[in-house]
Amino acid sequence: MRPEEVFGVNAGKVWKALKDAGRPMTAKEIAGSSGLKITDVYAALGWLGREGKIEIIREKKKILYRLLE
Repeated sequence: MRPEEVFGVNAGKVWKALKDAGRPMTAKEIAGSSGLKITDVYAALGWLGREGKIEIIREKKKILYRLLE
């Protein structure tokens, strides 16, 4: 599999985890929900960010991610 295919598949898993949760999540929560390693979650979040599909929310000491409508 080419790297862009791997990142794209993982981005789909992260997108689904966020969609199913229906709320902002931390990267660690996304990893637990999606079954991905944390490093793969961050790569997928970068992919989704580049596509303009997520929002980053800074909340006290947490960083949360949510899907843009």
